[in-house]
Amino acid sequence: MSEARERLTPQQRAFVLLQRVLPTLMLSRLAHRITRSQRAWLKRRLIQRFMSHFGISLADARLRNPDAYVSFNHFFTRALVPSARPIDPDTDALISPVDGAVSQAGAIQEGRLIQAKGIRYSAAELLGLDAVGLGAFLGGEFATLYLSPKDYHRIHMPMDGKLISMSFQPGRLFSVNPTTVAGIPRVFSRNERLNLFFETAVGPFALVLVGAIFVGSIETRWTGVVTPPHGQRAWQKRMDTPVSVAKGEEIGRFNMGSTVILLAGAGGVQWSSQLQPLAPLRMGQRIGTLGRD
Repeated sequence: MSEARERLTPQQRAFVLLQRVLPTLMLSRLAHRITRSQRAWLKRRLIQRFMSHFGISLADARLRNPDAYVSFNHFFTRALVPSARPIDPDTDALISPVDGAVSQAGAIQEGRLIQAKGIRYSAAELLGLDAVGLGAFLGGEFATLYLSPKDYHRIHMPMDGKLISMSFQPGRLFSVNPTTVAGIPRVFSRNERLNLFFETAVGPFALVLVGAIFVGSIETRWTGVVTPPHGQRAWQKRMDTPVSVAKGEEIGRFNMGSTVILLAGAGGVQWSSQLQPLAPLRMGQRIGTLGRD
């Protein structure tokens, strides 16, 4: 048993065990239907209870009246006014692509990433790459950012780049909250996920959008909705022409919360000293400095 799992309480261990037996794909399909319902009484009740439970304010939202949202998912993926998330303007700044909190960040050592203290997992498995494909990221850096249910759930580009390919990896839909991350080895590479690969001025860069239980859908501006359906086969797509994406541009969204993992090649980025586990983040703030002159 890993050091991280040894520290779990009996209640936390029971929560982890429950996820192993729950029909997470079926529950996520059900959540997808409910959160998209446009029945006024249902979406109003869901929004009101969610706002009350998580203490959510709509002061920064483009639509500030809860009744203006046509469904709970419309509310959950709400757009913000531009001034709510200023983008660090420095050309050497790598910005956070999301609101959330730091799970882990550091070096990609021997092709492995830190999931939690005492737990490591394969970058190649996460990205769906062989040893040759992973070579571009060896000796590089990674950061795992967790989005809680209360966070802004649109995903933005951390730096200027060109999308060259994407791939989908099927899998489970475990929760990605801190308890599960400490209790289920390889949880990020077990869950279904969408990998986006970019060319940048500092070398290769990847964003991994990890699905989770009750994540009714992952979508991007290039593909539209990727999931559902859940449980689909693995696929990959190379862009006919690389797509330029500017720092701060919206690239996708989680329809319910999850995790984003950033990976850069050797010398590509240097993380800010403030990028420590549990540190809160807001989209647009500087989380690192770009390398390679």
